[in-house]
Amino acid sequence: MNPLYFIGRCILIPIYKLLFFYKVNGKKNVPKKGAYIMCSNHLSNHDPIMLGVCFPRQIYYMAKAELFKNPIGGQIIRWLGAFPVNRGSGDGKAINEAEEVVKKGRLLGIFIEGTRSKTGEFLRPKSGAAIVAHQMNVPIIPVCVTPKNKKYRIFQRVTVSIGTPMTPEELGLIKGTPEEYRNASRKIMEEIKKMRENDLK
Repeated sequence: MNPLYFIGRCILIPIYKLLFFYKVNGKKNVPKKGAYIMCSNHLSNHDPIMLGVCFPRQIYYMAKAELFKNPIGGQIIRWLGAFPVNRGSGDGKAINEAEEVVKKGRLLGIFIEGTRSKTGEFLRPKSGAAIVAHQMNVPIIPVCVTPKNKKYRIFQRVTVSIGTPMTPEELGLIKGTPEEYRNASRKIMEEIKKMRENDLK
């Protein structure tokens, strides 16, 4: 965990605890070491921060390229471990950067839907996480962020549930075909949906 990330996390933990009364389920499912992909749903700009305060390890995010257009803001985001991806273009450079994160034994963060859900309902999953998981032979940790009423509101609880890691073999990633990537992405999303159902009970 780099110093800037550590300091920011220490500052934001009490703030987010006060604002959103957040609760974490399954923190024990996050291995202390080794390369993994954290694969979550996406509802708000709060999500990267919320996941950052809930995870005991630094998350290196694949983030939309638009966030890096501001020179100052973009540099801060890079210092925090994020790197840009051009959505919808099959960004090979971003995939290569993601693979470098994994090679270093770090925790890669990918929002499986590729963009925020404005309604709170799940969107169709993208294949980026499955591609990296197959090419680098690294497990995926499914994560579900569930605010009350599916939208972030101040002083209303947000639940973050962390599932058990899923290996490429468990996801059916054998040959790395487009069909395998789609099926694996659906399996990941199904795990996220199950956690949502439990969190809303």
